[in-house]
Amino acid sequence: MLEHALLFDAQGQPLLSGKLNASREWAEVNAFCNRVYMPLATKPLVQGADPNATLRTLSIGRIVLSRFCFGVPTKADEFDPSSGNIIVVNTMRGSVCHPLMGGATIDTQPGDSYVVDCSRTDYWNVANGDDLQFNLTIPHRLMEETAQRWYGFVPEDDLWKKRLVFGRGHSAWLSLLDYATRSVDARSDGVASPLMEKRIEETLCLELLRGWAECSGLNLETGARGAAPRYVREAERLMEERAHEAPSITEIAVQLGISARSLSEGFRRFRGITPHDYLTARRLEGLRKALEDAPPGETVSSIASTRGYVNLTAMTASYRQRFGESPYQTLRNRLARA
Repeated sequence: MLEHALLFDAQGQPLLSGKLNASREWAEVNAFCNRVYMPLATKPLVQGADPNATLRTLSIGRIVLSRFCFGVPTKADEFDPSSGNIIVVNTMRGSVCHPLMGGATIDTQPGDSYVVDCSRTDYWNVANGDDLQFNLTIPHRLMEETAQRWYGFVPEDDLWKKRLVFGRGHSAWLSLLDYATRSVDARSDGVASPLMEKRIEETLCLELLRGWAECSGLNLETGARGAAPRYVREAERLMEERAHEAPSITEIAVQLGISARSLSEGFRRFRGITPHDYLTARRLEGLRKALEDAPPGETVSSIASTRGYVNLTAMTASYRQRFGESPYQTLRNRLARA
Protein backbone atom coordinates (compact mmCIF):
# COMPACT_ATOMS: atom_id res chain seq x y z
CA MET A 1 0.00 0.00 0.00
CA LEU A 2 1.20 3.54 -0.85
CA GLU A 3 3.80 2.07 -3.24
CA HIS A 4 2.83 4.70 -5.82
CA ALA A 5 2.09 7.54 -3.40
CA LEU A 6 3.34 10.85 -4.87
CA LEU A 7 4.68 8.94 -7.88
CA PHE A 8 1.52 8.54 -9.96
CA ASP A 9 -2.01 9.91 -9.84
CA ALA A 10 -5.30 8.04 -10.27
CA GLN A 11 -4.84 8.02 -14.06
CA GLY A 12 -1.36 6.55 -13.80
CA GLN A 13 0.25 9.81 -14.85
CA PRO A 14 3.56 10.79 -13.17
CA LEU A 15 3.37 13.39 -10.41
CA LEU A 16 5.86 16.12 -9.53
CA SER A 17 7.87 15.87 -12.73
CA GLY A 18 10.32 18.72 -13.16
CA LYS A 19 10.68 19.24 -9.41
CA LEU A 20 13.49 18.35 -7.03
CA ASN A 21 12.68 14.76 -6.05
CA ALA A 22 16.07 13.45 -4.85
CA SER A 23 19.37 14.77 -3.60
CA ARG A 24 22.84 13.75 -2.46
CA GLU A 25 23.54 17.15 -0.90
CA TRP A 26 22.98 17.73 2.81
CA ALA A 27 22.21 21.40 2.19
CA GLU A 28 19.29 20.48 -0.08
CA VAL A 29 18.06 17.76 2.26
CA ASN A 30 18.15 20.03 5.31
CA ALA A 31 16.41 22.82 3.41
CA PHE A 32 13.68 20.34 2.43
CA CYS A 33 13.21 19.20 6.07
CA ASN A 34 13.07 22.78 7.36
CA ARG A 35 10.50 23.74 4.75
CA VAL A 36 8.27 20.64 4.77
CA TYR A 37 8.38 19.68 8.47
CA MET A 38 9.90 22.45 10.59
CA PRO A 39 13.36 23.68 11.60
CA LEU A 40 15.29 20.68 12.97
CA ALA A 41 18.80 19.25 13.24
CA THR A 42 20.11 16.23 11.32
CA LYS A 43 23.19 14.15 11.96
CA PRO A 44 24.38 11.25 9.77
CA LEU A 45 25.34 8.28 11.95
CA VAL A 46 28.07 7.25 9.51
CA GLN A 47 30.80 9.88 9.58
CA GLY A 48 31.26 11.62 6.26
CA ALA A 49 28.30 9.87 4.61
CA ASP A 50 26.41 11.75 1.94
CA PRO A 51 22.63 11.39 1.75
CA ASN A 52 20.84 9.48 -0.98
CA ALA A 53 17.57 11.21 -0.25
CA THR A 54 14.06 10.93 -1.65
CA LEU A 55 12.35 14.33 -1.51
CA ARG A 56 8.81 14.35 -2.92
CA THR A 57 6.11 16.58 -1.54
CA LEU A 58 2.77 18.19 -2.32
CA SER A 59 -0.03 19.81 -0.34
CA ILE A 60 -3.69 18.95 0.04
CA GLY A 61 -5.30 21.91 1.75
CA ARG A 62 -3.15 22.81 4.74
CA ILE A 63 -1.70 19.30 5.00
CA VAL A 64 1.71 18.63 3.46
CA LEU A 65 2.33 15.08 2.22
CA SER A 66 5.88 13.88 1.71
CA ARG A 67 7.63 10.77 0.44
CA PHE A 68 10.97 10.92 2.18
CA CYS A 69 14.16 9.18 3.25
CA PHE A 70 17.71 10.27 4.05
CA GLY A 71 19.17 7.19 2.36
CA VAL A 72 21.80 6.82 5.11
CA PRO A 73 21.45 6.16 8.86
CA THR A 74 20.51 9.56 10.32
CA LYS A 75 19.29 11.04 13.56
CA ALA A 76 16.90 14.01 13.42
CA ASP A 77 16.16 16.03 16.55
CA GLU A 78 15.64 19.56 17.89
CA PHE A 79 12.28 19.82 16.15
CA ASP A 80 11.14 23.43 16.60
CA PRO A 81 7.92 23.62 18.71
CA SER A 82 7.17 27.15 17.52
CA SER A 83 6.30 25.75 14.10
CA GLY A 84 3.01 24.52 15.56
CA ASN A 85 3.09 21.31 13.53
CA ILE A 86 2.02 17.72 14.05
CA ILE A 87 4.03 15.03 12.24
CA VAL A 88 2.64 11.65 11.18
CA VAL A 89 5.30 9.15 10.08
CA ASN A 90 4.07 6.17 8.06
CA THR A 91 6.93 3.70 7.60
CA MET A 92 6.86 2.15 4.13
CA ARG A 93 10.22 0.37 4.17
CA GLY A 94 13.00 -0.33 6.70
CA SER A 95 12.55 0.97 10.23
CA VAL A 96 12.49 4.26 12.12
CA CYS A 97 13.04 4.61 15.88
CA HIS A 98 10.78 7.07 17.74
CA PRO A 99 10.25 8.07 21.39
CA LEU A 100 7.11 6.94 23.24
CA MET A 101 5.82 7.97 26.66
CA GLY A 102 7.80 7.40 29.83
CA GLY A 103 11.19 7.19 28.11
CA ALA A 104 10.31 4.14 25.99
CA THR A 105 11.08 3.91 22.29
CA ILE A 106 9.70 1.97 19.34
CA ASP A 107 11.05 0.91 15.96
CA THR A 108 8.22 1.34 13.47
CA GLN A 109 8.11 -1.29 10.74
CA PRO A 110 6.51 -1.21 7.27
CA GLY A 111 2.80 -0.43 7.69
CA ASP A 112 3.17 1.26 11.10
CA SER A 113 1.87 4.81 11.64
CA TYR A 114 3.27 7.09 14.36
CA VAL A 115 2.05 10.54 15.45
CA VAL A 116 3.66 13.31 17.48
CA ASP A 117 2.58 16.90 18.13
CA CYS A 118 5.87 18.78 18.00
CA SER A 119 4.13 21.91 19.29
CA ARG A 120 3.37 20.15 22.57
CA THR A 121 6.25 17.72 23.20
CA ASP A 122 9.85 17.09 22.17
CA TYR A 123 10.64 14.68 19.37
CA TRP A 124 13.51 12.90 17.67
CA ASN A 125 13.87 9.93 15.35
CA VAL A 126 16.58 7.65 14.03
CA ALA A 127 16.17 6.28 10.50
CA ASN A 128 18.16 3.15 9.67
CA GLY A 129 19.07 4.28 6.15
CA ASP A 130 17.08 1.56 4.39
CA ASP A 131 13.81 3.23 5.35
CA LEU A 132 11.24 5.02 3.25
CA GLN A 133 8.66 7.22 4.94
CA PHE A 134 5.34 8.68 3.84
CA ASN A 135 4.80 11.62 6.15
CA LEU A 136 2.14 14.21 6.90
CA THR A 137 2.76 17.66 8.32
CA ILE A 138 -0.43 19.05 9.86
CA PRO A 139 -0.82 22.38 11.68
CA HIS A 140 -1.93 21.85 15.27
CA ARG A 141 -4.50 24.59 14.74
CA LEU A 142 -6.13 22.59 11.94
CA MET A 143 -6.59 19.60 14.25
CA GLU A 144 -8.12 21.85 16.91
CA GLU A 145 -10.57 23.23 14.36
CA THR A 146 -11.53 19.71 13.30
CA ALA A 147 -12.11 18.58 16.89
CA GLN A 148 -14.26 21.62 17.63
CA ARG A 149 -16.31 21.20 14.46
CA TRP A 150 -17.03 17.49 14.93
CA TYR A 151 -16.98 16.97 18.70
CA GLY A 152 -17.80 20.38 20.10
CA PHE A 153 -14.59 20.84 22.11
CA VAL A 154 -10.82 20.92 21.75
CA PRO A 155 -8.93 18.18 23.61
CA GLU A 156 -6.36 19.30 26.14
CA ASP A 157 -2.70 18.31 26.27
CA ASP A 158 -3.46 14.86 27.67
CA LEU A 159 -4.06 14.01 24.00
CA TRP A 160 -1.63 16.27 22.18
CA LYS A 161 1.35 15.25 24.31
CA LYS A 162 0.86 11.53 23.57
CA ARG A 163 3.53 10.18 21.18
CA LEU A 164 2.30 6.83 19.92
CA VAL A 165 1.72 4.29 17.16
CA PHE A 166 -1.94 4.38 16.15
CA GLY A 167 -2.00 2.06 13.14
CA ARG A 168 -0.25 -1.15 12.12
CA GLY A 169 -0.15 -3.27 9.00
CA HIS A 170 -2.76 -2.69 6.31
CA SER A 171 -4.80 -0.24 8.37
CA ALA A 172 -7.78 1.78 7.25
CA TRP A 173 -5.60 4.85 7.80
CA LEU A 174 -3.14 3.74 5.11
CA SER A 175 -6.02 2.99 2.75
CA LEU A 176 -7.25 6.53 3.29
CA LEU A 177 -3.80 7.94 2.52
CA ASP A 178 -3.64 5.84 -0.64
CA TYR A 179 -7.00 7.25 -1.74
CA ALA A 180 -5.93 10.81 -0.90
CA THR A 181 -2.77 10.63 -2.99
CA ARG A 182 -4.56 9.03 -5.92
CA SER A 183 -7.15 11.80 -5.90
CA VAL A 184 -4.57 14.31 -7.08
CA ASP A 185 -4.68 14.80 -10.85
CA ALA A 186 -1.35 15.30 -12.61
CA ARG A 187 -3.10 17.18 -15.39
CA SER A 188 -3.71 20.06 -12.98
CA ASP A 189 -0.04 20.15 -11.96
CA GLY A 190 -0.54 17.95 -8.94
CA VAL A 191 -3.31 20.04 -7.39
CA ALA A 192 -6.75 18.75 -6.50
CA SER A 193 -9.84 20.95 -6.88
CA PRO A 194 -10.39 23.28 -3.88
CA LEU A 195 -13.54 21.42 -2.86
CA MET A 196 -11.85 18.02 -3.15
CA GLU A 197 -8.86 19.32 -1.19
CA LYS A 198 -11.11 20.55 1.60
CA ARG A 199 -12.96 17.25 1.83
CA ILE A 200 -9.77 15.18 1.87
CA GLU A 201 -8.16 17.53 4.40
CA GLU A 202 -11.18 17.19 6.70
CA THR A 203 -11.30 13.40 6.36
CA LEU A 204 -7.59 12.96 7.05
CA CYS A 205 -7.75 15.15 10.16
CA LEU A 206 -10.86 13.45 11.46
CA GLU A 207 -9.51 9.93 10.96
CA LEU A 208 -6.18 10.86 12.56
CA LEU A 209 -8.00 12.44 15.50
CA ARG A 210 -10.14 9.35 15.96
CA GLY A 211 -7.21 6.93 15.89
CA TRP A 212 -5.03 9.12 18.09
CA ALA A 213 -7.75 9.55 20.72
CA GLU A 214 -8.66 5.86 20.69
CA CYS A 215 -5.05 4.83 21.36
CA SER A 216 -4.82 7.52 24.08
CA GLY A 217 -7.90 6.22 25.91
CA LEU A 218 -9.86 9.44 25.24
CA ASN A 219 -13.55 9.21 24.36
CA LEU A 220 -14.21 12.11 22.02
CA GLU A 221 -17.95 11.45 21.98
CA THR A 222 -18.23 12.44 25.63
CA GLY A 223 -14.96 14.33 26.08
CA ALA A 224 -15.32 17.66 27.84
CA ARG A 225 -18.92 18.26 26.80
CA GLY A 226 -20.50 17.06 30.01
CA ALA A 227 -17.84 18.76 32.12
CA ALA A 228 -18.57 22.24 30.77
CA PRO A 229 -20.62 24.43 33.12
CA ARG A 230 -24.24 25.16 32.29
CA TYR A 231 -23.59 28.75 31.16
CA VAL A 232 -21.18 27.54 28.44
CA ARG A 233 -23.71 25.03 27.13
CA GLU A 234 -26.48 27.63 27.31
CA ALA A 235 -24.30 30.12 25.43
CA GLU A 236 -23.76 27.54 22.70
CA ARG A 237 -27.50 26.97 22.46
CA LEU A 238 -28.22 30.69 22.25
CA MET A 239 -25.56 31.29 19.63
CA GLU A 240 -26.95 28.46 17.49
CA GLU A 241 -30.50 29.82 17.81
CA ARG A 242 -29.56 33.46 17.20
CA ALA A 243 -26.72 33.04 14.70
CA HIS A 244 -28.83 34.63 11.93
CA GLU A 245 -29.26 37.75 14.09
CA ALA A 246 -25.46 38.26 14.39
CA PRO A 247 -25.58 38.94 18.15
CA SER A 248 -22.51 40.20 19.94
CA ILE A 249 -20.78 38.16 22.62
CA THR A 250 -21.69 40.86 25.13
CA GLU A 251 -25.38 40.45 24.24
CA ILE A 252 -25.14 36.69 24.77
CA ALA A 253 -23.38 37.18 28.10
CA VAL A 254 -26.01 39.71 29.29
CA GLN A 255 -28.80 37.31 28.39
CA LEU A 256 -27.09 34.67 30.57
CA GLY A 257 -26.50 37.11 33.42
CA ILE A 258 -22.71 36.85 33.35
CA SER A 259 -19.87 39.05 32.12
CA ALA A 260 -18.35 38.71 28.65
CA ARG A 261 -15.03 38.02 30.36
CA SER A 262 -16.48 35.09 32.33
CA LEU A 263 -18.00 33.69 29.16
CA SER A 264 -14.69 33.96 27.35
CA GLU A 265 -12.85 32.27 30.21
CA GLY A 266 -15.39 29.43 30.24
CA PHE A 267 -15.00 28.80 26.52
CA ARG A 268 -11.23 28.97 26.74
CA ARG A 269 -11.11 26.45 29.58
CA PHE A 270 -13.77 23.98 28.46
CA ARG A 271 -13.86 24.40 24.69
CA GLY A 272 -10.36 25.55 23.82
CA ILE A 273 -11.69 28.39 21.63
CA THR A 274 -13.23 31.82 22.08
CA PRO A 275 -17.01 32.35 22.06
CA HIS A 276 -16.43 34.59 19.03
CA ASP A 277 -14.88 31.66 17.13
CA TYR A 278 -17.84 29.47 18.07
CA LEU A 279 -20.37 32.08 16.97
CA THR A 280 -18.48 32.72 13.72
CA ALA A 281 -18.62 29.02 12.86
CA ARG A 282 -22.36 28.78 13.59
CA ARG A 283 -23.06 31.88 11.49
CA LEU A 284 -21.11 30.51 8.53
CA GLU A 285 -22.92 27.18 8.80
CA GLY A 286 -26.26 29.00 8.86
CA LEU A 287 -25.25 31.06 5.85
CA ARG A 288 -24.30 27.93 3.93
CA LYS A 289 -27.67 26.33 4.65
CA ALA A 290 -29.45 29.50 3.56
CA LEU A 291 -27.50 29.50 0.29
CA GLU A 292 -28.28 25.84 -0.28
CA ASP A 293 -32.01 26.47 0.33
CA ALA A 294 -32.21 29.77 -1.54
CA PRO A 295 -35.13 30.30 -3.94
CA PRO A 296 -34.52 31.60 -7.49
CA GLY A 297 -33.71 35.30 -7.67
CA GLU A 298 -31.73 35.47 -4.45
CA THR A 299 -28.12 36.61 -4.53
CA VAL A 300 -25.21 36.10 -2.17
CA SER A 301 -25.45 39.74 -1.13
CA SER A 302 -29.15 39.58 -0.37
CA ILE A 303 -28.85 36.36 1.64
CA ALA A 304 -25.76 37.52 3.53
CA SER A 305 -27.25 40.91 4.41
CA THR A 306 -30.32 39.30 6.00
CA ARG A 307 -27.95 37.34 8.23
CA GLY A 308 -26.08 40.40 9.46
CA TYR A 309 -23.04 40.33 7.17
CA VAL A 310 -21.76 43.78 6.21
CA ASN A 311 -18.21 43.14 5.00
CA LEU A 312 -18.78 40.68 2.15
CA THR A 313 -15.08 40.44 1.32
CA ALA A 314 -14.15 39.26 4.82
CA MET A 315 -17.17 36.96 4.90
CA THR A 316 -16.21 35.38 1.58
CA ALA A 317 -12.64 34.74 2.77
CA SER A 318 -13.86 33.06 5.98
CA TYR A 319 -16.46 31.05 4.08
CA ARG A 320 -13.91 29.79 1.54
CA GLN A 321 -11.47 28.79 4.27
CA ARG A 322 -14.15 26.81 6.11
CA PHE A 323 -15.95 25.14 3.21
CA GLY A 324 -13.40 25.06 0.39
CA GLU A 325 -15.57 27.09 -2.00
CA SER A 326 -16.99 30.59 -2.26
CA PRO A 327 -20.56 31.50 -1.26
CA TYR A 328 -21.24 32.19 -4.94
CA GLN A 329 -20.19 28.65 -5.85
CA THR A 330 -22.53 27.21 -3.21
CA LEU A 331 -25.43 29.27 -4.52
CA ARG A 332 -24.60 28.44 -8.15
CA ASN A 333 -24.49 24.73 -7.38
CA ARG A 334 -27.88 25.01 -5.63
CA LEU A 335 -29.46 26.74 -8.61
CA ALA A 336 -27.91 24.23 -11.02
CA ARG A 337 -29.59 21.38 -9.13
CA ALA A 338 -32.97 23.15 -8.99
